[in-house]
Amino acid sequence: MDLTRSASALGLQVLVLLLCAIGQNMAEQEVENLSGLSTNPEKNIFVIRENGTTCLMAEFSAKLAVPYEVPSSNEVDWDLVEAIIQLPRDTEIKGKCWNNESELHLSWLDKAYTLKLFFVKDGQDFTKSTGGSWKMSKVQFLYDPSERTNFKTGARPGKQTATSHHLSLMATPVGMSYECEAPEKLSLISSDQKKTVVLFLSEVHIQPFDIKSDFVFSEEYRCLTDQRKQLEETLPLILGITLGLAIVIILAVYHIHHKMTANQVQIPRDRSLYKHMG
Repeated sequence: MDLTRSASALGLQVLVLLLCAIGQNMAEQEVENLSGLSTNPEKNIFVIRENGTTCLMAEFSAKLAVPYEVPSSNEVDWDLVEAIIQLPRDTEIKGKCWNNESELHLSWLDKAYTLKLFFVKDGQDFTKSTGGSWKMSKVQFLYDPSERTNFKTGARPGKQTATSHHLSLMATPVGMSYECEAPEKLSLISSDQKKTVVLFLSEVHIQPFDIKSDFVFSEEYRCLTDQRKQLEETLPLILGITLGLAIVIILAVYHIHHKMTANQVQIPRDRSLYKHMG
């Protein structure tokens, strides 16, 4: 009897695992690279869709400054040089969308390079009027210095991984997209702890959760740098309009006062003139 029950329980577990695997395959997400639609040759557009609906959208320009080692002239030591790697348009996309987590994986040149972006929802209230926020929580970059498009011949071999953990970037209210035209810089520490890879992002527009319309970003939440820039651009205009209104009001008050005093009887200051009045 115990053997029968154990076999039944094992069979049930296998069935559950099989159904989960089938469910995951059925929920496989579609990915699309729409970078060709951008007028900026350095800007990329990526979309992940699930069940025919967009669940993640990302637009940005990205490049990486990657330090690596080449043999020194004395053929004994190693010199540190830097490669600038631009994210190309023919990027291969993978990714996942869950309720509270999302991932975007970008690979190019036969997976010699892979850039992974991770997003999570934060349970704490972003403002009193919203139910929380989302943020970029982790960035990871995998690269192979033996690839010759960006790295010189003789580079020290060995695949590398550069990572930045426990991030709180792009904090945005849930239901909104994050937008930032200004350049942003992020440092990633390599697996050998000796090098720092720098990721440069610009013209960023990202939404990894709660997209209301297919292929359409929700309302934008502007980064602080853009907000300051917008204020700096509009402040002179506001001050100019305010000054202009003040001048108009002063002139109007002066005109009214002058008109009112002109209609009043003028009393002569010289008392000898009083005898001519009457």
